[in-house]
Amino acid sequence: NLETHIPQKLNVEKMKEAMKYFEGEHDFKAFKASGTSSKSSVRTIYEAKVYKQDEKIYIELTGNGFLYNMVRIIVGTLLEIGMGEKKPSDVPAMLAGKDRRTTGYTVPPSGLMLMEVEY
Repeated sequence: NLETHIPQKLNVEKMKEAMKYFEGEHDFKAFKASGTSSKSSVRTIYEAKVYKQDEKIYIELTGNGFLYNMVRIIVGTLLEIGMGEKKPSDVPAMLAGKDRRTTGYTVPPSGLMLMEVEY
């Protein structure tokens, strides 16, 4: 259960600070599940937002495509940043290093929603 691993107080400001590094075109190799068959791991994130409303934290990503488990790994990384286990300034090195071992855990799919697909 994801809730048992997350403390009540996440530093949402640190998560917001980290989120800005995901915007733009990047190689998200470090943020994909092993065995992903995509030829390229380069994707563009047009908008990345974190905000708190009532007692819930929302994470929104808009992009031109997502790799297998990419969003789940980004969310896990943001949670680790919010818990103080990683720093927002670690994200550029994660992207540049392309090493899955440097990023956060893969969160379970519960609570994640695909809102819209545009062509």
